[in-house]
Order: sequence, then structure tokens, then C-alpha cells
Amino acid sequence: MQTGAPVISGDHDTAGQRGFTYVSLLAVIAVLGISLGAAGKYWSNVMQRDREEELLFRGDQYRVAIDRYYNAIPGRNEFPPSIDELLSDSRTPQGKHHLRRRYKDPMTGEEFVEIRDARTRRVIGVHSASVKTPLKQGNFPAPYETFNGIGRYSDWEFRSGTTTTAASTPVAGGTVIPRSPKPAGTP
Repeated sequence: MQTGAPVISGDHDTAGQRGFTYVSLLAVIAVLGISLGAAGKYWSNVMQRDREEELLFRGDQYRVAIDRYYNAIPGRNEFPPSIDELLSDSRTPQGKHHLRRRYKDPMTGEEFVEIRDARTRRVIGVHSASVKTPLKQGNFPAPYETFNGIGRYSDWEFRSGTTTTAASTPVAGGTVIPRSPKPAGTP
């Protein structure tokens, strides 16, 4: 004799099964969250490396343009009074172009900070305004070997190779503060 209604398999849900499903769902969400966080960090680093590469390219474009401007007229070696002068050199009748266009700083999206000579107030280089720490810490190309181990993008200075004076310090807005000379024998 049977008492009660027969139990049909799969027709009921016990509290233990619901709890197990809930814990499993939480575990899956946690694993997904950790995975997405790691992927986000990875892509953030990839994007920062791309911006670093672009910073090196754009900074080099400015450095080369300043050198071209400096050497464009034999016997009249001078640095440009502004970045705009690199776009169209007013010293020549054709308005020679030393730089194709103004480049934005890829680290900040703003203009590069001009480095000016303390004596002549002319542009001798540019640098980023970003104080972030670079991922790239070594293996720089020949003109930028001094960037090895530097702790901020703003210290990556793209200076003219023909610079005869190093008595300048760049700060935001292109203002220059003269550096104090180092005693002989100090690094």
C-alpha cells in the first residue's frame, strides 16, 4: 500500500540544491570579475606602451625639426622663437616647413611643453607634461639613451642635438628657469 502522492523525479527543488546553485553562480561571477580585471590591466599596459612609442616618435619629430631649423641657413644658426616657426620658417621666402604639423603630447592630449634657452629664450626642445611613471625603462634608441631609468615622462626631454647650452629647465607653459651650474666633477 502506498501512502501519499508519488514523487516524480526532477519535479521538486530542495533547499540544498538552491544553495549550491547560488554559491556556484557567485564563484563564476568572482572568476569573471578577476579575469576582466586582469584583461583590463593588460590592455591598459598595451595602450600605455603604444602612447610611449608615439611620444618617442612625436618628440623626435620636434627634435629633428629644431635641428633642421637651426642648420637651414648657413652662417645664421639660431633656434626657432616658437614652435609655429617650425611649421613655416619666416627666414626663407618660401616659408620652409621643418615640421609637418603641431603634434599633441600623447600622454596628456595637450601641447608639448617647450624647453627654451635661458639666454636667448628660443625653443631648443620639448617634453611631455605628464608626471606618470613610464613602463619603458631601458633599450632606448641612440639619441635617447639618457632616458634609461628615468621616473617620469616629463623628464624625457627631446632637445636639439645642436644645443650648445644646457642652462635651462623646462616647466609648464614653456617658462624657463636657469639651472645652477654644477661644480666640476659632479655627475
